[in-house]
Formats: sequence, structure tokens, C-alpha cells
Amino acid sequence: MSETPSVRLDIWLWRARFFKTRGLATDHVKRKGVRISRGGQTRRSDKAGLAISVGDVVTFGRGEHIKTIQIMDLGERRGPAEEAQALYRQLENDV
Repeated sequence: MSETPSVRLDIWLWRARFFKTRGLATDHVKRKGVRISRGGQTRRSDKAGLAISVGDVVTFGRGEHIKTIQIMDLGERRGPAEEAQALYRQLENDV
């Protein structure tokens, strides 16, 4: 039985260019938390090291906006913006 590929939440948020540094992503998750939906279950987490996988839905606040995104790819690096945008799909408009 093979394990599902995963990556730390803070690393993925940094790779997807939601935060300029991994430290900022870590701090945001610890202070404000995120909601993760997986397999029909949603839970709140403030753990930056939470393992996320392709298909998970992540909801988090950025300034005055709420982002709800589905993870499409884990990525291997923090690349250019075009590469970063291919890592996720926006599910709802910013609120």
C-alpha cells in the first residue's frame, strides 16, 4: 500500500505564493488557523506542519479576503507566479 504524497501546509502556501516567506506562512497558520476539507470532513487547524495532499480544500483569510482553494499539485519548488498558480484552483470568489 503506497502512501499518498503530501507536503507541509506552510511550505505549500509559500510555494503557491500566498506568502513571501515560509516564516510568514507558518506564523499566519499558527496565529489565525486554516480550515482543511478532506474526504467530506472539514476541520480547523493551527498547525503549520499539517500534511496536505492533492484534492484537499484549504480556506484561510488574507487581509480582508477569504480564500477557498483546492490543491491541484504539491509542487517541488517556489517557482514563478505562473507555476505557482497551477498548484491550486480557486473555488470561490474572495469574500
